[in-house]
Amino acid sequence: MQIFSYLCRMKNKMKEKFIRIATWLGIMMALTIVALLLWQILFHADQSTASLKWLQFLQTAGTFLLPPVLCALIWDPNRRPLAWLKMDRTVPWWYYLAGVLIMVAALPAINLIADLNGRVQLPESLDSIEQFLKQQEEAAAALTERFLQADNFGVLLINIALMALLPAIAEELSFRGTLQQILGNKHIAIWVTAIIFSAIHMQFYGFIPRMLIGALLGYMFVWTGSLWIPVLMHFTNNGLAVLAFYLFDEHTVDNKNIADSIGAGDTWWLGCISLVITCLGLLIFYRRTHKQ
Repeated sequence: MQIFSYLCRMKNKMKEKFIRIATWLGIMMALTIVALLLWQILFHADQSTASLKWLQFLQTAGTFLLPPVLCALIWDPNRRPLAWLKMDRTVPWWYYLAGVLIMVAALPAINLIADLNGRVQLPESLDSIEQFLKQQEEAAAALTERFLQADNFGVLLINIALMALLPAIAEELSFRGTLQQILGNKHIAIWVTAIIFSAIHMQFYGFIPRMLIGALLGYMFVWTGSLWIPVLMHFTNNGLAVLAFYLFDEHTVDNKNIADSIGAGDTWWLGCISLVITCLGLLIFYRRTHKQ
């Protein structure tokens, strides 16, 4: 009887998870379509940079920002979406500082892994697929560079809001705040969410580093109990890249890809040091947070 009761509980939990994931995906797809239609109506599919930035905003809001909030409103019995998403919790100030420092320390290691990932070669039989993937990467890089062009400080602030702040909040709401919480089991949920988080960006040659970033954010979310920590870390990662590109345009730095090059290529040793420092930092942070 105990085994039967346990199996029934497991079945009910799985059913609830399936329903919640289906609800989340359904709302996500519906709002994504609404966002695309709204862009078509307002901008008539114009391909100018300004129009495409509006598309980026509407798509990010419709796909990642609004669905988690609506789902949390439905699922939380007290209609407190911030509580369900773990965005109302007060945590020590040093959690935020530690999150930023760990993210910054990890960047050279991430660049090293990205460099190694980028050198992956598929078998000759898959050469056409490899060429297609490389073309997609180059097209995405060209569009990102087009978005990041900024000839004044005001445009820089817009780029930071659009390319760093909005994605940080929206993607963390969807992946760590919603999907990871639905899946439940700590380690499985973190890694499954990280894999989906990376795959949805559709960049094969950046899959592994982005997956590891997703796992890092997932563990920090679990350890701190606050979604604001991974949001801040995500913003730090994106924001530094946007700022580095702007400083290059202003001739303050010599390499526009400096944020992606430290730790890769000839500076691989910085990537190795970064990996050790990041692991030690995570270990210290875990022990400090689990003493309280």
